[in-house]
Amino acid sequence: MSCLQRQPQLSRSQEQLRYARSQKTIQTNAKILGMEGDMDLQFLLQGGDLLKVRSSSWKKTRYFRLQEDCKTMWHESKKLFKSNPTFSLDDVSAVRVGRQSEGLRKSTEEQVEGRCFSIMFKGRRKNLDLIASSEEEARQWIRSLEKMIHNRNNLSLQQKTEHWIYTCLNKADKNKDDKMSQSEVKNFLRLINIEVDDVYTEMLFAKCDTSKSGFLSGAEIEHFYDLLTHREEIDVIYGEYAKTTGFMSPENLVDFLMKEQREKVTLADAQKIIEKYELDENAKGKKLLSKDGFLMYLHTPEALIYNSHHREVYQDMSHPLSHYFISSSHNTYLMEDQLKGPSSTEAYVRALLKGCRCVELDCWDGSDDEPVIYHGYTLTSKILFKDAIQAIKDNAFKTSDYPVILSLENHCSVEQQEVMARHMSSILGSALVTSPLCDGMPTNFPSPEELKRKFLIKGKRLNKLEATYVPEAAAADDTDVSEEEESNDEDEDEQNVEEQSKKKKKKLKLAKELSDMVIYCKSVHFNGFEDARQNLSFYEMSSFKEGKAMKLAEESANAYVRHNVEKLSRIYPAGTRTDSSNYNPVPLWNAGCQIVALNFQTACQDMDLNQGRFLVNGKSGYILKPAFMREEATEFDPITLTRGDWLKHKTLHVMVISAQQLPKVNNKKSSIVDPLVKVQVFGVPADVAEKETPAIENNGFNPTWNENLQFDVYVPELALVRFAVEDHDSSSDNEFVGQYTLPFNSLKMGYRHVPLLNKNGDILPSAGLFVHIMVLDAE
Repeated sequence: MSCLQRQPQLSRSQEQLRYARSQKTIQTNAKILGMEGDMDLQFLLQGGDLLKVRSSSWKKTRYFRLQEDCKTMWHESKKLFKSNPTFSLDDVSAVRVGRQSEGLRKSTEEQVEGRCFSIMFKGRRKNLDLIASSEEEARQWIRSLEKMIHNRNNLSLQQKTEHWIYTCLNKADKNKDDKMSQSEVKNFLRLINIEVDDVYTEMLFAKCDTSKSGFLSGAEIEHFYDLLTHREEIDVIYGEYAKTTGFMSPENLVDFLMKEQREKVTLADAQKIIEKYELDENAKGKKLLSKDGFLMYLHTPEALIYNSHHREVYQDMSHPLSHYFISSSHNTYLMEDQLKGPSSTEAYVRALLKGCRCVELDCWDGSDDEPVIYHGYTLTSKILFKDAIQAIKDNAFKTSDYPVILSLENHCSVEQQEVMARHMSSILGSALVTSPLCDGMPTNFPSPEELKRKFLIKGKRLNKLEATYVPEAAAADDTDVSEEEESNDEDEDEQNVEEQSKKKKKKLKLAKELSDMVIYCKSVHFNGFEDARQNLSFYEMSSFKEGKAMKLAEESANAYVRHNVEKLSRIYPAGTRTDSSNYNPVPLWNAGCQIVALNFQTACQDMDLNQGRFLVNGKSGYILKPAFMREEATEFDPITLTRGDWLKHKTLHVMVISAQQLPKVNNKKSSIVDPLVKVQVFGVPADVAEKETPAIENNGFNPTWNENLQFDVYVPELALVRFAVEDHDSSSDNEFVGQYTLPFNSLKMGYRHVPLLNKNGDILPSAGLFVHIMVLDAE
């Protein structure tokens, strides 16, 4: 076996030079982050040993430290031939204190609680469970990491761009001499997602190499940066309104905000914007806004495409529960597919933190009289029911205060159902709704406001709720209910009559303790809209498989809308979706269905739409349905669109102007995106449309389109708009780059930046689109 090649040993002077450059890089990055001389930053840069925990038998000491880019955490790996792993702080969703993760609870003892913490990642990456040598050291790691993540998240887009470009410049400077040769410039352009020919590189290089040395350094690199980040479209807009000695006065800014952005603003509002966003103290002193200050303002949350007033709970939350769309998850316990994927309490945590308000628990008999959750008759792993309930309790109200519905898929024996009831009662306590909120028999649902921080159980019930108010009827001994859970509700139309009758005879024994916990969400079989209207109480609800629901939404749309005014409907994916894929939720929302359950663990366009629908109203997980979907005698039909209050024909004009810092779709050095932008409208069938720009070759850094797209929107209150960026490929399907979806009525007009999210729904730190939006009443 040949010897492994050793790195050449550096001389003392080379070591000193490398250290000096490293310190300079750290100082530059610390300055951008506003953390110069910060002790927590110094602690992370120095790093230290932590015990990494994978299981009760795998606990190993690893050295962790922050790299000089002040963004990447490095930790050693003992695996031969494996490079030491790293992770970006931008990929961390949270640092959790103590033994909160499933892994730490299973693999460690209670006495190490104060020394434990977990790093939680966005997307599907597994948590990093760690133990420090002391409680004080654990607090230091947690405080330092949280501060770094907070500071990075609060950088302006300009600062993020500066930090990213500086990091790429460092990578491109192969020989670390703080100078850029022409070949290093070309390498740098590839890193930031631009492919240019040699002639262009030569021209750009010559323009910046004012010293004619054949290298760029110091001020020349700064000039190169300015040329790269210069945005001509901003020059044009700013020039149109900067009428005061080449600057924008408060009057000029009011003019821009009212004419272009259609904002209602005063002179005082304009002065506050200048005070807050102008970077040049000289200009600020004269109450003037420079071009840099103007661009800084255009990148702020209040100036983005999404109406910032909708970031808070702005809708009336005092309507009955059935008047809201409710963010809902299917097979919530799964991290991946439903045949052999892992079940985990972490899946509940992730769904709840995304604002999900209805989670599913597939319950089966477990060993030692402890019910378990898993996808029955498959190879998916199992978790304890009580662990899932504890994880739900701990995380239910971190994103939203509004109620969480626990949808029980019950396959347990009576004995283990009693255990389920005891666990829910002891863990959830007074937050669990076990009787109607009002005195006497309720006639309608309570509101999300009345149910704040409460848990509702959805499941089978032995008798009607009314029976509890009639003493002689309440003493029913029957413990049988018909079993119509998801696994037995497959394509009824395709089954023969004999199979159907066998199915209907199948009974499930139900524990009274569990039955009594079902108050507002009693599961019943659906026998048609007329039967439901005449025989079902408001709290009796049905679950529909997507195929059946889609058919009803197409063929009996108005009847479905009316049904959903008073009663809840839950929709779930077909059992054939073993890969945990999803279906389009929009036609079901159009029919007024509230609980449209999707596989939250699967990144796809359908989940993008779900995230867009529930983006507004403070990400509360509850969206008030339009007034025309809350009236018992409504004539609204999304298919035929007869005349009514819902028809508010608008014309949407979108000018796709440019994009900034699009990510590469793969990490090959030679891989540069050829971006195009798709603008899609989802809503009632008459509104569904898609238009796209041409592709721009070899430029993901600052492509420009100036392309006008126009859409007719007839029912704006149900419409969603999706901006999708794709990497054009003439020989195969385009590849996804980023997207952003929001309700039509949350669009802001004028010149707006559009943030972009990755396929998991997390923000792409520096990437975005720049568009002009105009919504007009159609003639």
